[in-house]
Amino acid sequence: MPPPKSKGGKMLGLINWRLKVTINDGRALTGQMLAFDRHMNLVLADCEEFRRVRPKKKPGQTETPPEQEIKRTLGLVILRGETVVSMSVEGPPPVVDDDKKNVLPVGPGRGMPAGRGMGMMPPMGAPPMGRPPASFAPPGMPGPPPGFRAPGFPPGVPFPPPGYGGPPPPGFQPPPQ
Repeated sequence: MPPPKSKGGKMLGLINWRLKVTINDGRALTGQMLAFDRHMNLVLADCEEFRRVRPKKKPGQTETPPEQEIKRTLGLVILRGETVVSMSVEGPPPVVDDDKKNVLPVGPGRGMPAGRGMGMMPPMGAPPMGRPPASFAPPGMPGPPPGFRAPGFPPGVPFPPPGYGGPPPPGFQPPPQ
């Protein structure tokens, strides 16, 4: 079944399809086309190279040995368009489950919550009566524990210092509108 037609032309309809590309030195590359440009430069994923090799004739042999095909796995390939001789469709794009499309496997390189601390949801209901909530803390975080002091604050000064976390002192009110 040929790929569906698209407004961007035949090449755009072949994105993600598995193609066999023959290049000018006789090699054939098979891979999933990820991208192309106006020069016919191609990006192929999971690419494999197929070469036809004629074994050398040994002295004393009258018949030529059969041609061999050597396969080599290349991976991701950027192919210069100048070398492309022909292209043909090998197979349709791979089927992707919608459930697994945006899910990354857990492993190194993926940030996962460590399970410490509180979430950013504000607490439900009235604040506990033990101490008033600190107005400088973000929602969902109760503020510093009792007795906590930032470095450099003397023991007699209340924490937070005056002017932080409350209404502005008299004389610093915004002008009436």
